[in-house]
Amino acid sequence: MFKLLGGVLIIGAGTLLGFLQASHYAKRPQQIRGLIGALGRMETEISYGLTPLPEAFASLGKQVAEPLATLFRLSSERLLANYELSMNEVWRATVKEVWARTSMKRPEQEVVLSLGTILGQSDRSDQMKHLRLAISQLQAEEAESREEQRRYEKMWKSLGVLVGALIVILMY
Repeated sequence: MFKLLGGVLIIGAGTLLGFLQASHYAKRPQQIRGLIGALGRMETEISYGLTPLPEAFASLGKQVAEPLATLFRLSSERLLANYELSMNEVWRATVKEVWARTSMKRPEQEVVLSLGTILGQSDRSDQMKHLRLAISQLQAEEAESREEQRRYEKMWKSLGVLVGALIVILMY
C-alpha cells in the first residue's frame, strides 16, 4: 500500500515539475506581448499626452498584468521618492529586481534595460524612435518564443511524467 502511494506521489511530483517548466514556455510569449503593449502605451503617453515618466509608469502599472505591473509601479514610486538617482539607475535596479518573477529571458531584459538610457534623458522624438525600436526587437523575440513554446512545451509535460515513471520503475 505504501509502495503504491509512494509511486503515485513520485509520478505526481515529476508531472508537476514538467508542467511547471512547460508553463514558463507558455507564459513567455504572453509576457512579451504584454510588454510590447505597455511600450506602445508609453509611446502614446509620451508623444500625445506629454505625461511625465513617473505618471506614465504609474498609469502603465494599473493597465498591464503582473509581473510587468510591478515593474512600472515600482519604477514610478522610486522615481518620485529618489530625486538623487537618475532615471537609468532607477530603471536598471527595478528591472533587475522584478525580472526574476517573469518568464522572459536575457534578450528581452537587454532590450528593456537599453530603454533606461534613453527614457527621460533625450527629447520626445528620440524617445519615440527608441520605443519603436524596442517594440520591433521584442516582436522578433516574441516570434522566437512562440517557436520555443511550440517545440518544448509538450516535451516538458511528457518528460515530467516519464521521469516520474522511470524513478518509480527503478525504485521497485
